[in-house]
Amino acid sequence: MADIRKTALITGGSKGIGYGVAEVLIKEGVNVAVTSRFQQAADEAAAKLNNIHLAQADRATAIGIEADVRDLASQQRAVDTILQQWGRLDYVIANAGIGHFAPIQELTPEQWHETIDINLTGVFYSAKASIAALKESEGYFITIASLAGTNFFENGAAYNASKFGLVGFTQAVMLDLRNEGIKVSTIMPGSVATHFNNHEPSEKDAWKIQPEDIGHLVLDILRMHPRTLPSKIEVRPSRPGK
Repeated sequence: MADIRKTALITGGSKGIGYGVAEVLIKEGVNVAVTSRFQQAADEAAAKLNNIHLAQADRATAIGIEADVRDLASQQRAVDTILQQWGRLDYVIANAGIGHFAPIQELTPEQWHETIDINLTGVFYSAKASIAALKESEGYFITIASLAGTNFFENGAAYNASKFGLVGFTQAVMLDLRNEGIKVSTIMPGSVATHFNNHEPSEKDAWKIQPEDIGHLVLDILRMHPRTLPSKIEVRPSRPGK
């Protein structure tokens, strides 16, 4: 028998924005599957999430799945795992991302391809793997883009290209899928206090958007009346850091 709880797949959900979204959703009673390229990282994140409401007998649960967004078969296995575990898939948060920053003179082909393959092609694969399940549930597909998808900057050729592409991709997919009952949005955050690009968050990042803030934004989108579709959302710190 299918689980009546809503379920979510969050790519790259073992830390940062992905984990922040997972934490908010599981507290709201949504079963959550977080993916990582490494099973141990996925399992550790799922264990932390499952400890949030450990005292509750009837609570949402989390599972960790090893999956690489650069591999369509890997994404399909992640979706299949969720369907086997819970019988449904309602929300996909395409969050997995990477950043290589260098002037074009120094940017290597390997860095270029890895950035595009994860940040853009990976989202395409996540969509292809989940569309059938989301059509069944009339669910939601949300991509985590960036303000770098509308604002270019020095040393950002690969990252800008991936995020500009992701914003355009998501908006086109939104038009493709809305008549199928699938809602599609993209969130474009500015500075977020995460481990992105080997950064170690600290008190100096208090001015930045926090991962759970993006989680609450996702929750607000999911709670919105279904007649209304916030298809593209820019979000930035209310006050820039000094």
